[in-house]
Amino acid sequence: MSLFTSNLMKAISNFPKDTLKEAVFTLSGIGCAAFGLESFLLPNRFIDGGATGISLLIAELFDIPLYILLIVVNIPFLILGLRVIVRGFTIKAGISIVGLALTLVLVDFPEITEDKLLVAVFGGFFLGAGIGLSIRGGGVLDGTEVLAIYLSRKTALKIGDVVILINIVIFLAAAYFLSIEAALYSMLTYLAASKTLDFIVEGIEEYTGVTIISGKSEEIRVMIIEKMGRGLTIFPARGGYRADGRSADYEVLYTVITRLEISKLYRQLDRIDPKAFVIMNSINDTRGGMIKKQKV
Repeated sequence: MSLFTSNLMKAISNFPKDTLKEAVFTLSGIGCAAFGLESFLLPNRFIDGGATGISLLIAELFDIPLYILLIVVNIPFLILGLRVIVRGFTIKAGISIVGLALTLVLVDFPEITEDKLLVAVFGGFFLGAGIGLSIRGGGVLDGTEVLAIYLSRKTALKIGDVVILINIVIFLAAAYFLSIEAALYSMLTYLAASKTLDFIVEGIEEYTGVTIISGKSEEIRVMIIEKMGRGLTIFPARGGYRADGRSADYEVLYTVITRLEISKLYRQLDRIDPKAFVIMNSINDTRGGMIKKQKV
């Protein structure tokens, strides 16, 4: 092994694993987004939502290179990001956006298809995958989320409401300047992109919080640990209503499972206590604790 190779391997081994992981996600995201834009959306005059959609619309109307517009359109959002979000995130977002622009300039992607439905679905898929991977890498390829966060803090609107309003304006502009058909296909592109983004960020193992109230809490506790391979938390509680007017003390069980395990949990509960009261709620993210499934 040469001295150069030895030093390179040593440098890689000493490189922070989190930084390397973020870099891989970001580079993969840039590649996917660039492929979706160059091979599907741009040749067929389709747009998306957010800052990318604004850039695509302006590029179509004024014949300005998309790589320039991606940077110019996102600059105000990045400046705003320095005020409302941590500086590190804004820097990573800026690097990701510049990386996407450079990829569009340096890499020549072939046009895959002219079928409008395939363009809308797969163009949105690759663009959404790119944005999702960049988010997993700690940055973002679209700055409108920053504006949505800022406006949600200044008004009574939620972040999702602001994003929807921004995209409504973009698609109305597309319908006016391009065509209604182009706007409709672009909405399909946006839906495909947003669903893919959610899948990439949250993954197939989207978590669900489960609260169980039952008189057989001990048997259910054992089942969750031994059959489901999950951890749980026990809360002491007192019932607020009974037919005889008395209150009863009992234990409330809380656990976190994936949506793929919900049917299994129901089957197990039916065997122990079919009358158990179960409450479920979606969880966007989890960290720490006994979340990963244990071997049973």
